Amino acid sequence: MTKRIFRAIWLVTVSVFLAAVVLFMGVLYDYFTGVQYTQLKMQAALAAQGVSHEGIRYFEDLDSQNDRITWIGTDGTVLYDSKSDSADMENHLQREEVREALANGVGESARYSKTLLERSLYCAQRLDDGTVIRISVAQNSLLTLLLGMMQPICVIAALALVLSLILASRLSRKIVQPLNELNLDAPLSNDGYDELSPLLRRIHAQQNQIKRQSEALMQKQKEFETVTMGMREGIVLLDSNRMILSMNPAAQWLLRAEEPCVGTPMLSVNRSLELQELLAEADSGQHAEKIMELAGGMYQLDASPILTDGAVSGMVLLLLDVTEKEKAEQQRREFTANVSHELKTPLHTISGCAELMKDGLVKQADIGKFSSQIYTQAQRMIRLVEDILKLSRLDEGAGDMKREAVDLYALAKETVESLLPVAEASQVQVTLDGESAEVYGISQLLQGMIYNLCDNGIKYNRPQGSVMVSVKKEADAVCLTVADTGIGIPTEHQERIFERFYRVDKSHSKEIGGTGLGLSIVKHTARLHGASIAVQSEPGKGTVITVRFPVNHETKLEIGSIPD
Repeated sequence: MTKRIFRAIWLVTVSVFLAAVVLFMGVLYDYFTGVQYTQLKMQAALAAQGVSHEGIRYFEDLDSQNDRITWIGTDGTVLYDSKSDSADMENHLQREEVREALANGVGESARYSKTLLERSLYCAQRLDDGTVIRISVAQNSLLTLLLGMMQPICVIAALALVLSLILASRLSRKIVQPLNELNLDAPLSNDGYDELSPLLRRIHAQQNQIKRQSEALMQKQKEFETVTMGMREGIVLLDSNRMILSMNPAAQWLLRAEEPCVGTPMLSVNRSLELQELLAEADSGQHAEKIMELAGGMYQLDASPILTDGAVSGMVLLLLDVTEKEKAEQQRREFTANVSHELKTPLHTISGCAELMKDGLVKQADIGKFSSQIYTQAQRMIRLVEDILKLSRLDEGAGDMKREAVDLYALAKETVESLLPVAEASQVQVTLDGESAEVYGISQLLQGMIYNLCDNGIKYNRPQGSVMVSVKKEADAVCLTVADTGIGIPTEHQERIFERFYRVDKSHSKEIGGTGLGLSIVKHTARLHGASIAVQSEPGKGTVITVRFPVNHETKLEIGSIPD
């Protein structure tokens, strides 16, 4: 801006100077022309008096080196000329100054010579006898005058240019200085030009608006970072070139990204072909999703395009943990298959026996045997359905069941006494020791837990074996322990024995009529009461299962909070 102001001031100065020179030369030229005409008139008047008194003799001793004197007769004949021979000169009657002098007494004219680049001034005066005395003088043209004064003009021009450069430079800096010293952080505090007041007020208003918008954006960014930083799900923001704009810690951990990763291409963070195909589909403007294994779990990757004016300007990548969902789905499929299989076997048995009896193919002596088989399989189906209903109720949280303080020892004693006939039939001894201990829970479910643990200890025991039930108080828990001397559980199966329909020895389980849901019911009941389960077992030596109930635990889980 300083340069533009400097050039403008300098050009104006030069233009004014040139215009002044032209105007001055024009005025000066006109002034000298007037002076010369005045002098010519005086000289013509003097010459006219001299000729009137002396005649032709007046011209004998006359010095006329600078001026030209011509004496013209009444008929226009040249009687005398100081520069040329009068006999050779043409008639001057038609000359403008001569005609004007004959008519008015005095005449003036000027003629320009293109060859000599000069102008001649003429002044004529009529004598009393009718003749005319004319005096002329040569006058240089304006261009000639200008060329003659070129040296002083150039000196003056040089001085003017130098002075204009200095003044233009200082003036431009002085004009721009208040602009350079403007305090844009506080526009209204400036004491600059009044003409800048509307601009400064506009800047002040825009700064306030930008400040408010910046604060709002920072607040939104802070909220976004707060939300994304605490998310278990991963979230990644990408631009149209798949450069990372934002990545929360969960996504960094899942993608094994190194910090800082913002501003780096997604390909350098994770080179998975499946992920690149997913992003390519989102880059085409379509929502895409894919299930991938990340960090030892199953994750659903959702890639959504961000559209601006119909074009993809970025992408949002969400990484959702679906490990439990996939596991639950797998368990659901297995549960459905197991239920179908478990129900199909007794149904086939019942159907086969009933068909034989219907067609009269069973002897009268064997009817009791077939009826017993039908009854046994029907009871097995009933137990299976009851266990399935119990699990379903536990999955829903058992919210409709009453919670109260329950004496776990008294409940265990009652359950053990109910199982004594079964234990005697299996030649297994069941004992109970411990002390009275209260837990807060659902009596019916707790009794089912103790029943299933003791029942398994009896079923999977050996003849002359034993099942020992113990209820004891600890500093922060109440412990229920069921130990047997049975067949034991191999180490590789111990983590899965609480799964639905999981059996360590399937052939033995079917022989004793187990449904495969007992320990699953135990697990769900324990979790519903906030208890933990520990298993210690060795094949051929027996199994010890310990359930620890926290003291004064009053857990009230929501429906569906118990995982499978």
